[in-house]
Amino acid sequence: MGLLDHSLSSLWTAAVHTYSPRQLEFWGTLAVQLIFFWVPALGFVALDFVFPSFSAKHKIQPAPKQPTATEIWHCFWVVLRNQLQSVATGLLLVAVSVARDEPSRFRITTTLPSLFEVAVGLLGCAALREVMFYYAHRLLHSRRLYGRVHKVHHEFTAPVALAAQYAHPIEQLVANTLPVALPPLILGVHIVTMWAFVGVVLVETAAVHSGYDFAGGPAVRAHDAHHERFTVHYGAYGWMDWLHGTDGSRRKKVE
Repeated sequence: MGLLDHSLSSLWTAAVHTYSPRQLEFWGTLAVQLIFFWVPALGFVALDFVFPSFSAKHKIQPAPKQPTATEIWHCFWVVLRNQLQSVATGLLLVAVSVARDEPSRFRITTTLPSLFEVAVGLLGCAALREVMFYYAHRLLHSRRLYGRVHKVHHEFTAPVALAAQYAHPIEQLVANTLPVALPPLILGVHIVTMWAFVGVVLVETAAVHSGYDFAGGPAVRAHDAHHERFTVHYGAYGWMDWLHGTDGSRRKKVE
């Protein structure tokens, strides 16, 4: 284990000396997006075709509600469009920062952060993300915004993993991007902590949208219920739903 730690530290030190902070920030984040969203999302979707009997056994919602192959392909192209939009936005922000000679807002050191530092950063980012995502999601369910924006995401009443980022471009920014991008920026965490947080969130969102009972326990069933009923489970981790009484219980709402 010590040899592995030393190798990782050496690779990281070499990367910091080789690339600029902005290059690390952009290309590293893009790599995290590709690996931690597309790999699990496509893996979950492939179960339907590679192991159909296993897939049918573990689907939470019945077969008649499941999307067709055509709908999944449509979902793929919409998600790809949304991610290309995010990449273009990221390139623009990097260009502006470079033009203004602004430093990266993340800590970038020649040594890797400790596991304790990463854990504390992850907890802080998760707490901020839950608050931001809950209120953004509730806002998207308002009468004015649901039909114009959020209804796109709810076309999948039985969600699949790719549908985690199947959304109107406005929702992609307000609910899918900002609640994940802002917490690490606000807390000024190490860039490695930011990548770890983004990676965890991407795997989590693919899992909770997968529609499979084995993918994430109560969180999967909660989000599946949200797609089925629309008026419960707006948050990512559940405690904001508990606070506001939108967790599906009979407890009086706190608005």
